[in-house]
Amino acid sequence: MLSVLARRSPRRQCYVAMQTITRRAASTEKEPSKTALYEFHQNNGGKLVDFAGYWLPVQYGDQSIIKSHLYTREYGSIFDVSHMQQTYLRGKDVVSCLESVCTADIKGLKNGTGTLTVFTNGKGGILDDLIVNRVSDDTLYVVSNASRKETDMAVMLDAVASFKANGKDVSVSFLPSDEQSLLAIQGPSAVTTLQKLCTTDLSRLFFMNTISDTIAGVEKCRITRCGYTGEDGMEISIPSNKATEIVSALLDSKIGKLKLAGLGARDSLRLEAGLCLYGNDIDETTTPVEAGLLWLVAKQRRAENNFPGSDIILNQIKNGVTRRRVGFVMSPGSAPARQHVEIYDNEQHKIGEITSGCPSPCLQLNIAIGYIREVSKKVGTEVMLKVRDKFYHSQVAKMPFVQTHYYQPPK
Repeated sequence: MLSVLARRSPRRQCYVAMQTITRRAASTEKEPSKTALYEFHQNNGGKLVDFAGYWLPVQYGDQSIIKSHLYTREYGSIFDVSHMQQTYLRGKDVVSCLESVCTADIKGLKNGTGTLTVFTNGKGGILDDLIVNRVSDDTLYVVSNASRKETDMAVMLDAVASFKANGKDVSVSFLPSDEQSLLAIQGPSAVTTLQKLCTTDLSRLFFMNTISDTIAGVEKCRITRCGYTGEDGMEISIPSNKATEIVSALLDSKIGKLKLAGLGARDSLRLEAGLCLYGNDIDETTTPVEAGLLWLVAKQRRAENNFPGSDIILNQIKNGVTRRRVGFVMSPGSAPARQHVEIYDNEQHKIGEITSGCPSPCLQLNIAIGYIREVSKKVGTEVMLKVRDKFYHSQVAKMPFVQTHYYQPPK
């Protein structure tokens, strides 16, 4: 039997996704930038929206957002994520430099591996979430959010300037999107398809590992095994003047079944995987402890107690917090709970607020992420979500909502 989700028309899906994504985009009065694949998206039926100052496809004309979501889970999709900021930091003191502004134990990483981390402020709030790859002893490759580009650049520039002022060897290079593009290839067939176009044995490249390789004859591409969907896959950094060539090769039906996908599917996929969206689920007022991201604060860094806001975060680890980020699964037939929907323990007492929510194509139920008072965070706790002045039953649920398929090394 079809759920409310499945009965939504593709047109309605697109409208809801466009409205949600547009609200999340960074507001700007200037004309959005174009990625190297702008015309390629147009020629392939991409419905473009302004997201974080870039024209990006929310979906494609050949399939609805739901179909694209499910296709990613079953086969695989290609996402243009060139709006993300790519950065290289270099020098013999580069590891200590970046550790001074984030919570990762970069010293403890092996070359060719990476980790998710956060920039924090003096109050322990999250300035951004980002991926740091240790390419070598003196080179780091960082991917951070487009909506936080100016903040992230300022954080890194200030850190570099401070280290240089003390005679340290470190430099930073921000890669412009018109020179370097970024693709996310996600889903069960993503890696096998990419394998046919590159020389690296990808079976040896595990989750959060990175390597430089040739793709479809194009040199100096960076392949990192990661993504934002919960599926196995890769993010590939490629020269922008070869972006169309590489995407066309990946879409070749002779080597695989990959299709193009847009922001709408990317958002519902990350929600099913229980992943945060900056500006919704985390921001400068939330700490890693409150956000359920304590694992991003490496044990070595806790012992060192020398990153921004470390005293506050360590105090929260010891003494607890009053609110916590959790997942919610709504009862069948409920209306979707979007950002700012209020959470109640009954119809009078507010105990939290939703930060992200959508219909889950895989579960055929409405799911959400939000912050709830600490005493109510236990999985299975019954709550009420107030959607357009009507209350709907929901339960605190374990995240991720669906099983993830990250490619981990054998134990």
